[in-house]
Amino acid sequence: MKRAVSRIGWIVAFLVAAALTGCGYTTQPLHPQDVTSVNVPVWTLSKNVYRCGLEMRLTEALQKRISQDTRYKIADKGSADTQLTGTIEKISQRVLSGNPDTGRPRETEITITVSFKWTDLRSGKERVEVPTFRVAGTYIPHRPFGEDFFKGSEGVIDKLARRIVEQLESEW
Repeated sequence: MKRAVSRIGWIVAFLVAAALTGCGYTTQPLHPQDVTSVNVPVWTLSKNVYRCGLEMRLTEALQKRISQDTRYKIADKGSADTQLTGTIEKISQRVLSGNPDTGRPRETEITITVSFKWTDLRSGKERVEVPTFRVAGTYIPHRPFGEDFFKGSEGVIDKLARRIVEQLESEW
């Protein structure tokens, strides 16, 4: 019995200490409360990007991530509170490691660079504007996985969508 009481005492002391030190926790919502809907039109490719369909895949990933991670609804431009637009500025790949026997890459890195704006359609003001935003990921192009660029870029696109939606959070 004494042991249980002492544990409870330690837990209470820890919680009081944590509350007094201000650990950075908040009960405030992550996303602005004055926004209920977002329009996400198909993103564009810059003139130097030649990967057909990548803009469609990113747009779809963004719409899914917004629906999944926020309380916002995806809406058409006429009824949305805000609009998230962007451009895929650059896609680069580099070999991280190679097979010394064959000379083929073992692991390849993909970096996607985008620029985007989150605009309030009611007031016309920019809520967020990011001119350069990079996300990288890796894939294995040869055996045993044999991933091509399309398959290898799926993880990078999902990571990029997640990181962009994080940028829509309220500032603390």
